[in-house]
Amino acid sequence: MTGDIIDKRNLEPYLSTVFGGEAVVMDLKELGTGVHGAAYLIEVEVKGEVKKVVLKQLGGEGFSHDYPSDRAGVLFFAHHTFNKLENHVESLDIGGITGLGNLISLGRARDFFLLTEKAEGTPYAEDLNRIKKEGKLTEKDRERAKILGETLAEINSEKKDNPTLYLRHIRDLVGHGEMSMGVIDTYPKDMDWVTQEEFTKLEKRLVEWRGKIKWNTHRLRRVHGDPHVFNIWFRDNNSLNLLDRSREEYGEPADDVTCLTINYIFWSLQTSKEFSNPFKELYDLFFENYLEKTKDEEIFKFVQPFYAFRALVVAHPLFYPDIETEIRRKLFNFAMNVLETEEFKPENINEYLTGKRRRGRRRGRRRGRRRGRRRGRRRGRRRGRRRKQGKK
Repeated sequence: MTGDIIDKRNLEPYLSTVFGGEAVVMDLKELGTGVHGAAYLIEVEVKGEVKKVVLKQLGGEGFSHDYPSDRAGVLFFAHHTFNKLENHVESLDIGGITGLGNLISLGRARDFFLLTEKAEGTPYAEDLNRIKKEGKLTEKDRERAKILGETLAEINSEKKDNPTLYLRHIRDLVGHGEMSMGVIDTYPKDMDWVTQEEFTKLEKRLVEWRGKIKWNTHRLRRVHGDPHVFNIWFRDNNSLNLLDRSREEYGEPADDVTCLTINYIFWSLQTSKEFSNPFKELYDLFFENYLEKTKDEEIFKFVQPFYAFRALVVAHPLFYPDIETEIRRKLFNFAMNVLETEEFKPENINEYLTGKRRRGRRRGRRRGRRRGRRRGRRRGRRRGRRRKQGKK
């Protein structure tokens, strides 16, 4: 909202709706602007009575106010809570701005809905289920994996220079209610395949990863946000519909890539308890095409926390109640182990799933520490003997 929109022409019809009578704006002045937005003092006459009201606008960058939906959420909270607290200034309405700059009232709204066109085709998940059943690929399966690589590459090709949005996306990856911490909090408290202590370790590693990657703001790209296999619908001619773009408009492209490719790993585990063909072939075809289009070889230094998040999703009993405990455990191993790697290597996926690689590194570190302690003790004994000989 800008000063040329806040004028009598736009204010008077809107205020007439709010106050239930013809409103005449007597005076309009800006009270001030700051980090969180701007405020305007309006003196208005309605039915012979002069009222003074304040119109507030939120700023559009930082503090998770980056998207219109963010600002709407903050303002709806304010409108529906100000008047519940004693001695608080009263909220009179919450308004919206049309594309033409007209002001409209939304104050009586209590919930919202979304109306969309119907997707054509079938969800990509049906392809994966058929492959799981038949154990082999068709040429159409291979072609669709390539198309998906090209599609996400095209989405992620748009760059944006806005460090705040990249920082936000990495922060949301860890703390957003629909992402890592929120997903963890919806797991049952007591499970026989994972402990709360293990979840805590995973959470700590995610926070460490946030600190490691959040300043790589040059990687900010347009994203879909949730291109999983139920949000991708293919028509018979291999054209596709995408559904339910979510959370962020711009962010780290590894989010999109891991959202899709975790499903090749997940469906493979359901088929053979390991990552192998035919799903490995689809995974390789996707990445081959994606990397050819984007040249983003550095992505393998950023997928780790996003793969951990996506593994937590597909391992979740709420989303997939019927998968075996062994598969859930392997997915959790995968989440933990990828967080221990500086660079993700697709050829090591089976090692990430089993946990053997991680334990092996730990054993190696323990052996190294033991050898170091032994060498230190030997050096200490030698120094002690030399001191004694010197005194003699």
